Amino acid sequence: MMEEKLYRSFDERPTNPKELIKWKEENKARKRKWREEKLLKQLKRQKAAETVAMETENRKLKEEKQQKTQGRPYTISIALPGSILDNAQSPELRTYLAGQIARAAVVFNIDEIVVFDESGSTEKTTEGEFKGVGKHGQGNVQLARILQYLECPQYLRKSFFPQHKDLQYAGVLNPLDCPHHMRAQDEAVYREGVVLNKPPREGRGSFVNIGLTKDVQIDKHLKAGVRVTVKIDPATTDRKNMRGTVVSPSEPRTQAGLYWGYTVRLAGSLGAVFTESPYPETYDLTIGTSERGTDLDEFSLEDADFKHGLVVFGGVKGLEASLESDEQLGVEDPSLLFQHYLNTCPQQGSRTIRTEEAILITMAGLRPKLFSKRRQNPES
Repeated sequence: MMEEKLYRSFDERPTNPKELIKWKEENKARKRKWREEKLLKQLKRQKAAETVAMETENRKLKEEKQQKTQGRPYTISIALPGSILDNAQSPELRTYLAGQIARAAVVFNIDEIVVFDESGSTEKTTEGEFKGVGKHGQGNVQLARILQYLECPQYLRKSFFPQHKDLQYAGVLNPLDCPHHMRAQDEAVYREGVVLNKPPREGRGSFVNIGLTKDVQIDKHLKAGVRVTVKIDPATTDRKNMRGTVVSPSEPRTQAGLYWGYTVRLAGSLGAVFTESPYPETYDLTIGTSERGTDLDEFSLEDADFKHGLVVFGGVKGLEASLESDEQLGVEDPSLLFQHYLNTCPQQGSRTIRTEEAILITMAGLRPKLFSKRRQNPES
C-alpha cells in the first residue's frame, strides 16, 4: 500500500475558496501527523539506545561482581618435617616421596609448604650442594628444593634450576599440571615469566619470557633473571610486541580465584613455623594432627571466615618428637600450640600413617568443614 503524500502538488490545488480552505487544513493535518511520527521514531531510537547502554552497564557490573566473588581471599599452608626423607632408602625413593608431597599439595590448593627441621639445623635456604640425608637436616633442603622445582613452570626451569644432585631424578616425577603450568597454545590473562637480559628502549619496560613464541614487554624495568607474574594486555596479543603488567603472585588467586601454585619456606624448628610467618597478621587458624588428637568427625568450625590457615603434620614419631627437639618452646604438650588438635584418621588399621598419606587424608576430611560456609557465602 502506497504511503499518503505529505503535500499535494500545486496542480491539485482547488480554485473554489471553500475547497481551498479544506485542502489547506488537510495539508496541515498531514504535516502535523508526519512530525508526530518522526518524533515517535526518535523517541524509540533513544529508548533503544538507553536500553542497550543500561544492559551493557549491568553486564559490566555483573562481571565485576562475579570477578570479586570468584577471588579467593584466604590461604592454606601446611607444615611438615624434612626428616620424612630419612625413611627412603635411595635417592630415587626420596625424590618420589617429595613428588607425592607436591602432588598432594596442589590437589588441595595449598598456597604455602613449610619444611621445618627436627634436628636443630639452621638451614633456611636451598642453595648449596647436597651432602646426603643424615643428622644435620639436609633432608629439609632436598625436600624444599624438589618442591620448588616441581612448582616452577616447565618452560622456566632451565632459568632457575641448574643441574644439581638433589634434582637428579626429579625429571621422572609426575607433573603437577597446575593452572600456571601453561602450554604455548593456552590463552590466559596471567602467566609466569622470567626477565630477559634483553635491553629495551630508554623509558620502556623489560622483556619477559612467558613461554610463548614471542616475549612480552612489561611496564617496569627489572633485573634480568627475576621471576615475575605478568598480566597480559588482551588488546596486544595479536600484535608483534605484546604488552603486560607486573602484578603480585597472589593476584590470580585474589582476583580470578585461580590456584597459582605454592611457595616453599624452610623453618629451623617447629616454633619457627609460627614465628616466621610471611603474613603480617600470622595464621589465624592453626590445626595440628596426631593420633592423640580429637576425632575429626567431632570437629566443626563455627567461624570459617579465616584469612590464613595452617595445618601441621608430624614426622615418623609425630609432633611430640618435633616439640622435644625445639628447646625454645616452653610447653610439653603439642596440643597447646594449636587452636585445634585433631586425629584425622580414627580407628586406623595400620600402626603408622605416613606423612604423605596423612596430608591426603587430612585435607580430604577438612575440606568440607573449612570451606562449606565460604561456598554458601562467597563474598566472605
